[in-house]
Amino acid sequence: MLEILSRPWPWYVAGPLIGLTVPLLLWLGNKPFGISANLRHLCAACIPARVPFFQYDWRKESWNLFFAGGIFLGGLIAGTLLRNPAPVQMNPALSTELATYGVHDASHLVPVELFNVHALLTLRGIILMIVGGFLVGFGTRYAGGCTSGHAIMGISSLQWPSVVATCCFMAGGFLMANVVLPYILRLP
Repeated sequence: MLEILSRPWPWYVAGPLIGLTVPLLLWLGNKPFGISANLRHLCAACIPARVPFFQYDWRKESWNLFFAGGIFLGGLIAGTLLRNPAPVQMNPALSTELATYGVHDASHLVPVELFNVHALLTLRGIILMIVGGFLVGFGTRYAGGCTSGHAIMGISSLQWPSVVATCCFMAGGFLMANVVLPYILRLP
């Protein structure tokens, strides 16, 4: 059983399981799926300031905090107890391209050469980690939700703004990966 859980699952198993969360959440009480709203719930619960954006009954959405906690706990268990010791497999052309940018060990999910404390003190690290993190947070708030909320919940419930947001997420991802990221990776 542990061997089955420690390997990546094929798309035709994982995809429907993820997709079934939408009708399950709707059936369990008309609950929307999404993760990014949890930051707002945490701020509403923990920040005593009278900021109008955080003044709502966050307790009604506390189930979402438990859901996000379960995702974190599941990731922690999977990363420690169910870790696959084999290196991440990737296309050899991608490995060759990454080597031209100075990433020689891409056998981990996150390349250590790009994401570590020393790399954070470089221009490339500041752009990738700090500016990139800010842009992801800003984009999530500006789009009214994250990729999982829009792509999984929004599209399945036939919401036109979610279709537009998901198309923009995809276009931005393709543009970033193919046009902008190669320039950033060439920075010192």
